[in-house]
Amino acid sequence: MKRYLSLWFPDWPLTRLRRERLSRQTFSRSGAPAEPRRPFALTEAGPSGLRIAAANSLAEKAGVTAGLAFTDARARIPDLACEEIDRAADARALERLAHWMIRFSPLVAIDGTDALMLETTGCDHLHGGEKEMVAAIGALLEANAIPFQPGLASTPGAAKALSRAAPGTILPDGKEADGLVDIPVSALRLSGEATLLLRRFGLTRIGQLYGIDRKALARRFQSKSAADRVLHRLDQALGFRHEPLDPLRPTPAKSVRLACPDPIATSEAIQIGLEKLAAELCDDLTAFGQGARHFVLSAFRADGTNTAIDITTSQPVRTPRHILRLFSEKIDRIDPGFGIDLLLLEAHRTGLMQTSAAALSGDLAASNTDEVALSALADRITAKLGAGAVSIRRPVESHIPELAERREDFEGALAPSAPPNPKSGPRPLRLLQRPERVKVMAEVPDGPPLRFVWRRVIRRVVRADGPERINPEWWKHTAPPQNHSPEGASRQWLSPKLDKRADFDLIAEFRRSLNANEDSTPITHLPRARDYYRVEDEAGRRYWLYRDGLYEDGRGGAPDWFVQGLFA
Repeated sequence: MKRYLSLWFPDWPLTRLRRERLSRQTFSRSGAPAEPRRPFALTEAGPSGLRIAAANSLAEKAGVTAGLAFTDARARIPDLACEEIDRAADARALERLAHWMIRFSPLVAIDGTDALMLETTGCDHLHGGEKEMVAAIGALLEANAIPFQPGLASTPGAAKALSRAAPGTILPDGKEADGLVDIPVSALRLSGEATLLLRRFGLTRIGQLYGIDRKALARRFQSKSAADRVLHRLDQALGFRHEPLDPLRPTPAKSVRLACPDPIATSEAIQIGLEKLAAELCDDLTAFGQGARHFVLSAFRADGTNTAIDITTSQPVRTPRHILRLFSEKIDRIDPGFGIDLLLLEAHRTGLMQTSAAALSGDLAASNTDEVALSALADRITAKLGAGAVSIRRPVESHIPELAERREDFEGALAPSAPPNPKSGPRPLRLLQRPERVKVMAEVPDGPPLRFVWRRVIRRVVRADGPERINPEWWKHTAPPQNHSPEGASRQWLSPKLDKRADFDLIAEFRRSLNANEDSTPITHLPRARDYYRVEDEAGRRYWLYRDGLYEDGRGGAPDWFVQGLFA
């Protein structure tokens, strides 16, 4: 059975505000909750005006409690100090506390606005037992001035009920029914209307619901949904129904921790601790024949805060030296604050390691590429420059140059090379990120360029090779509107053959059909053919240019020229 620990923080908004002001060393005599001899309350705007959201003990003794109208609270305590509640700040502080609790359990979930739920299955042995674990958590929370009430059971519902009604109770496995007998029904997380109705029937304790027939209990409620809600919460508390947990982080495949008896505060000490953790974690991965692709190092400070750094590898690894080298790029980002008392190293995205004996020589190797060394290099670049810094290009079936490949993040293996196309001419090794427009002067309209202006520099062409006609992918473009199409037009916009006369005949036929239509408009949105040229200037630099469109093709104005690549 799984075990769950509920930590409820009574008056969490007041605790958060007090800790925040103490950390900033700003004490206000007019309205700070840190003042122990003055009633203080937090207010919140509601449909019927301001109401009390939380009040300290001095205000509660005078009858000011949560839910009371602010006017009534001022009538009872005229000099009541108050401040508007900040729900967003309370939620952020609770989330930070939840991340700090990962030092005790990898599965920590936020429970409402003032509680945490920890799945502690298998974690208690690290502290000598469940009682000792709860005591260790209590010692840290008390040292940081955070009031709390714990409850531990085999179901989240039972643990939550115990934290509110019987704090400190640790129920043995399978004893939820016995442990909840005398707990008030309000601890089942019911609505106020359902709790009030149960009390009217004399059902004030959870144990009184055990002996009542479930159908009879459902008939006592006018609303079937309200009755089902009561039975649903009861079944969850007793373990008859599963209650899922939504943790902040996924469960690590492997994790190791290092407790520091004396808090450490230097990068050298963190590095020494990381070396011990990496060696231990890699031994655990080796025992199962696995490696990991994502490692997270979390440092838990003594003041109740934590920080974390992580690394990602392209292939599963389990070599301490490689892991330490990647972490060395980020270890300076850890701020020790007033001291770190626990280091936690987690391994995520584990997988089987592909191990094989190294070739005796390069001639006997299956490939000219050392994939292990290549992946290690990519990992170091990624650790220094960030995710996505290393990428590869994968071929795509398309004869349009900029569509013939796509960019993907490097995942430890190179992309297969595209098979050569015997019908295409030489191609540059790399293309420009996007084609750049140039001004071209040609001897004849359809001839190669004599000179062109690119990036404000005139370049005279001494050699030219071409053209290489690349037609648009007509099968990817939809037909024009019906009122522009000739009757029965099922032909494509461009001939798949590299025949200029056939293209002109098809275009002329379509233009004649447009002229016969009174509602026709010029077609300028159709794709155009390209003529590519390989040219060389006076300085010996070689370029890959293309003319976008044909003269008098009926698809716009004069053709445009672009530079798309450079030859080495």
